[in-house]
Amino acid sequence: MKHFCSSSVSEDLGCRRGDFSRKHYGSVELLISSDADGAIQRAGRFRVENGSSDENATALPGTWRRTDVHLENPEYHTRWYFKYFLGQVHQNYIGNDAEKSPFFLSVTLSDQNHQRVPQYRAILWRKTGTQKICLPYSPTKTLSVKSILSAMNLDKFEKGPREIFHPEIQKDLLVLEEQEGSVNFKFGVLFAKDGQLTDDEMLSNEIGSDAFQKFLNLLGDKITLKGWTGYRGGLDTKNDTTGIQSVYTVYQGHEIMFHVSTMLPYSKENKQQVERKRHIGNDIVTIVFQEGEEPSPAFKPSMIRSHFTHIFALVRYDQQNDNYRLKIFSEESVPLFGPPLPSPPVFTDHQEFRDFLLVKSTLETPTFAQKRRRTLDMLIRSLYQDLMPDLHKNMLNRRSFSDVLPESPKSARKKEEARQAEFVRIGQALKLKSIVRGDAPSSLVASGICKKEPWEPQCFCSNFPHEAVCADPWGQALLVSTDAGVLLVDDDLPSVPVFDKTLPVKQMHVLETLDLLILRADKGKDARLFVFRLSSVHKAIEGKQAVKSKCDCRDNKLEKTKGCHLYAINTHHSRELRIVVAIRNKLLLITRKPKPGGVAGISLLSPLAESPVEEFQYIREICLSDSPAVMTLVDGPTEESDNLICVAYRHQFDVVNESTGEAFRLHHVEANRVNFVAAIDVYEDGEAGLLLCYNYSCIYKKVCPFNGGSFLVQPSASDFQFCWNQAPYAIVCAFPYLLAFTTDSMEIRLVVNGNLVHTAVVPQLQLVASRVKLRPKICTRFRSETLWAEASNDL
Repeated sequence: MKHFCSSSVSEDLGCRRGDFSRKHYGSVELLISSDADGAIQRAGRFRVENGSSDENATALPGTWRRTDVHLENPEYHTRWYFKYFLGQVHQNYIGNDAEKSPFFLSVTLSDQNHQRVPQYRAILWRKTGTQKICLPYSPTKTLSVKSILSAMNLDKFEKGPREIFHPEIQKDLLVLEEQEGSVNFKFGVLFAKDGQLTDDEMLSNEIGSDAFQKFLNLLGDKITLKGWTGYRGGLDTKNDTTGIQSVYTVYQGHEIMFHVSTMLPYSKENKQQVERKRHIGNDIVTIVFQEGEEPSPAFKPSMIRSHFTHIFALVRYDQQNDNYRLKIFSEESVPLFGPPLPSPPVFTDHQEFRDFLLVKSTLETPTFAQKRRRTLDMLIRSLYQDLMPDLHKNMLNRRSFSDVLPESPKSARKKEEARQAEFVRIGQALKLKSIVRGDAPSSLVASGICKKEPWEPQCFCSNFPHEAVCADPWGQALLVSTDAGVLLVDDDLPSVPVFDKTLPVKQMHVLETLDLLILRADKGKDARLFVFRLSSVHKAIEGKQAVKSKCDCRDNKLEKTKGCHLYAINTHHSRELRIVVAIRNKLLLITRKPKPGGVAGISLLSPLAESPVEEFQYIREICLSDSPAVMTLVDGPTEESDNLICVAYRHQFDVVNESTGEAFRLHHVEANRVNFVAAIDVYEDGEAGLLLCYNYSCIYKKVCPFNGGSFLVQPSASDFQFCWNQAPYAIVCAFPYLLAFTTDSMEIRLVVNGNLVHTAVVPQLQLVASRVKLRPKICTRFRSETLWAEASNDL
């Protein structure tokens, strides 16, 4: 299937991302409080994450609702080897990269996805971390190890990979995954009575309340320390010097020991409770359980004197409503991590609260992530050294690096089948042993958090025979430009022709609130922008009038747009509609004239002309150094003329001041060949930022006003960069997700930090249209006969 999505359409998809902010992950504040003697305590700058305080407020488009809770590391993402590989036929390889660092690769063929289409799953273990990828299966085109590693951006090798035949390798790789995903954690749990303002007061509580005991029972199991053989988290398991009991749990393969303040040794003589502070003060994460009503003096990190604790989780229990409220404080130097708190941050499902709190505290805490990488590097090197003596034995395959994966020579078929049977038997025994031992990853599907994924597809229209060029939703229907003209498609009803094929539309916007349809039609010197009233188009369809041709649209041309190859519009129509049209290296800024007494620029006092062309005015022209491949409009923070245009050309992204035409370098791409995909505008606490997408890369840059008209790209703690597993041709932002589309897959990551959430392999996938501002809808084409609406209102 041909790619429908040119760079101009990629820009279009990226710009309509709705109104949202990274503030869902908390805003940074300087936290100050006073101790019992009234002395001012400065805790430094902390990011405060508390969801929404207004539980009765109506949720606006793009803001968090209670249904938005989604964990960043679903079970299928963190424990792939256990779920998809162990105890099933798969291949394992060993090799050295160009830096002589060892790596392992596991590959399996399965059909465990929503469309029941066979696909390859591959895990690459390297010292920098694991990488997981799904690739399509083709019965006519075999897949090589080299092509899989190339898809993972690993092309150069010091020593070519060899296949490991020995079935015991499954045990080693299982240990590798368990350690990579099962770094042990120790958390502080601090009981605070109502009105307590210092750590000395909190640590002096000899016993907790009934509500606190209920909370501890939710966190884990009470264990006796003496003789304890599991992870001890620094507690004494021989002589009871650190208490008699503690609270312990295993969550998704992670061993967690809680340092509970009321269970650690108490001293009447020592007001500072040094023994308790020694453990809790050295924990990276401390959970503070505070009693009292919400209006009472709230906890602040300044109350705890610790140079080591970077994250505080404040928990309150509402006995009357039997729910938990959560608030997160993270030190400013800690990068953003998720999942973000829902709005409101209140949990009535206690199991859901436990899952959310543990995932928030463990899986994505950056310090723990660094520890996982160090552990992984050590284990990979150790396993590699153990296997090297057997390099010339039968354990390692000597086949060519480019040989295909699943097949074996016919002459060795029986021997291979026997080896595979033994391979599966040993793997299944290891899997059963893990389950009996309690180390199997727990599924989040039954926890109530991920009951239904928001990207699950729904069939919109079957048996659609035409090639789709571009499209945009119109009400419940879809306006689609095809090789047969522009059609209105509504479920499985017969398609209604709107424009014939003499008007080849390459890009479109349906703006229902403004009663406008904008089209870029034709190509080369004959290309132009056309504007129509949606009400007039709808009237013509209802009246079954003749289908409009190019000649019938002469009055709808914006004349100065002749020769345009790209255009972009702003998404915030509360001010005015702005259109930037690219004609080679020239940008033309167009706005819609405001009309007095009207709503959304439409006069209520005089009848409207058939064509809205006269309502548009040309503001200025801006000359660039080259022709843009991607454009995005970025709204300024005020009503003044401080809007920006982000353009991509040559090997760079620039921002252009709409008022002055002055261009500023945003990012230079260090690559021989650059395929620009999108520039997506996001806003953090009212300040503009851009996600710059090209080739495999996605980079977040913050853009701030500077020196009255200039703009400054500032390095920020919130900046981040990540790589897609496959190079996308289009990206849609539907907060909190980024959806990247290739010709055979859809990769879903989080906007705020680029974490991978899900990969869906769908052969011959074609993105048709997206709208995420008011009524979220993302339409894709699956193979040749079906249009899919990939997003429900949950997205």
